[in-house]
Amino acid sequence: MIGAHQPQNKSRAWFITIFRWAAALAVCAMLLHFLPVAPLRAALARVPPIRFAIILVLYLCAHAVGIFKWRMVVNTAGSQLDVSTSAQCYLGGLFGTLFLPSIIGGDVVRLAVGLRRSPRPAAVLAGNFVDRFLDVTAQATLVLLGLILLPGSLPEQFAVIARKLLPIGLAIAAAAALALIALWKPLLAGRSLRFRRRIARFRRAFRSVRRSPQSVIFGWSLGVLIQGTFILLNALLAISCGLFLPIRVWLFAWPLAKLAALLPLTQGGMGIREAVLVALLLPFGAPSSLTLASGLIWEGIIIAGGLFSGLTAFLLRKLENANGQ
Repeated sequence: MIGAHQPQNKSRAWFITIFRWAAALAVCAMLLHFLPVAPLRAALARVPPIRFAIILVLYLCAHAVGIFKWRMVVNTAGSQLDVSTSAQCYLGGLFGTLFLPSIIGGDVVRLAVGLRRSPRPAAVLAGNFVDRFLDVTAQATLVLLGLILLPGSLPEQFAVIARKLLPIGLAIAAAAALALIALWKPLLAGRSLRFRRRIARFRRAFRSVRRSPQSVIFGWSLGVLIQGTFILLNALLAISCGLFLPIRVWLFAWPLAKLAALLPLTQGGMGIREAVLVALLLPFGAPSSLTLASGLIWEGIIIAGGLFSGLTAFLLRKLENANGQ
């Protein structure tokens, strides 16, 4: 029965991937339909290939810092992964986010390699969860910084929405935390001893991270640095396209668009990120065609970086196998 289900699961995974790529193309097609094509084409033509190549290299350098951050966090949890394995996990995850059939995205690849290589798989799970949390926190920090720098130029509709949604968001987060605390013991009641042992190992890994607050703070700082670098690179691409906006506007809008792209509607958030960015920058006077042009060029950076990451992870694995023989 298990063997019969495997082909069906693979077919379903590929169907989901094809659907998400189709959804991304559909969103981009809608944007192209409603926006003037001539300014978009002219903006894309303004980006010199050498600038694209330089920004791609800087993008990959930022992800090299991301490898260091991810390894530091998962090893703080006790995973004991070496540099080569951490690079394979991280780079394979970047590739998987764009090209592999998975609902969860690159985390499946990242965890698959880490769980197989680590003597403490629960630490890899816990560390990866903490690393993802630090990434989201870093993006939220940049949004908050943008809001702090924007009080005089923030459109009124954004200010009204923020005042309404912030208390609701805090209330939902507090309610979720209280519900988890209240339901923790009932959820564990009646579970098998093996399941309880896995939960215990998971909790020990979290305690290891909690006992090293300096690593968490440093990981958050690196996350802010990495995400801030992405914002600056995207702003440089936008300038090449002819779109000039204050950096504080990018600090506000770009992380929000990236957070919206986490919704599993399209592959890697493509199309969703561009649509949200167009909507967020429009009240600041940004022409939609130029915003879309910079977003499409950035997608090119992400795709090229994902391909390079997948190739690098593959070569690292081949090199390890050759040395092992």
